[in-house]
Amino acid sequence: MSTHDVSVSWRRDRPDFTYDTYGRDHRWAFGTGSLVQASAAEAYKGNPDLVNPEEALVAALSSCHMLTFLAIAARRRFVVDSYVDDAMGYLEKNAAGRMAVTRVTLRPAIVFSGERPPSPAEIAHLHEAAHKECFIANSVTTVITVDSPLA
Repeated sequence: MSTHDVSVSWRRDRPDFTYDTYGRDHRWAFGTGSLVQASAAEAYKGNPDLVNPEEALVAALSSCHMLTFLAIAARRRFVVDSYVDDAMGYLEKNAAGRMAVTRVTLRPAIVFSGERPPSPAEIAHLHEAAHKECFIANSVTTVITVDSPLA
């Protein structure tokens, strides 16, 4: 078990405060000391140059899947040289008619080396195990699929 500290802070930076005028830029301060400047998505009057919560959710899902995949592959003695995931999250209405990140597609491109690279069936099994063990995937109701060209 572990805890994860994050402080999210925002401050009004202009005299008026209406939906159309308040600034969406804010800061995420992590317990590790890392700082991230964030905003709302551009569609919601946010700063397009900063990360937004929806992107961060997709990144967290992709990152967790990758880290879990790498751990499982290493334990099974498969050698991974690189892993790149161009993940895509979809913000749309859920079954209750509310806006939500309803699904995320992970598209990992993985390069293996070593004496015995995994077969496509073994890669598919690695992804299934990674999805089952990923802490973030276990924490959300978003549908997550993996489109892997090697699986």
